[in-house]
Amino acid sequence: MILQANNQLTLQQFLNLPPGDGDITYELIDGQAIPKMSPKFFHSKLTRALLYLIGQWCEGQGEVCPEWAITLTRDGRDWVPTPDLLYISYERLPANWDEDEACPVPPDLVIEIISPGQTFGQMAAKAKDYLDAKVLRVWVVDSKARSITVFYPDAAPQTYMGEELLTDSLFEGLEFTAEQVFQKARISLDT
Repeated sequence: MILQANNQLTLQQFLNLPPGDGDITYELIDGQAIPKMSPKFFHSKLTRALLYLIGQWCEGQGEVCPEWAITLTRDGRDWVPTPDLLYISYERLPANWDEDEACPVPPDLVIEIISPGQTFGQMAAKAKDYLDAKVLRVWVVDSKARSITVFYPDAAPQTYMGEELLTDSLFEGLEFTAEQVFQKARISLDT
């Protein structure tokens, strides 16, 4: 279902929309309120595992939040995606910022977990949109491939699998393997 199919929503109109029915979350894409794919069990478990790992690391440095909308621009138009997780440092958004609204600045990191019905190609295109909107890093997590692909603004993407250590100078001290994430999420190899 698309809200406001014939008319284009402004950013303010979108932000003023009432909550969706049930657990529906909407994203503003090309002036339309588009429902976000409903997460399934593995998706939720991966979100929880990453939230735990990044949350431990970022204590006192920033915030890691699930399903927090961000006000960005894409192709010169307002864009409000709702990533599965985002990390924003206190350098980008001060620790004393305390508003109950969409994230007002591009975060340091956006994490998208591929849901059933989505493709890696779709997520790679979305990653490019995030980077073009000044997000510093984008991670795409693929539960079927048991991988985490890191997208950079100035380098080719890199995919981490198994016991290969994921590190990044942007997130000093944060390091883990894709396998550790999948083990923390309790997603077995034979799934």
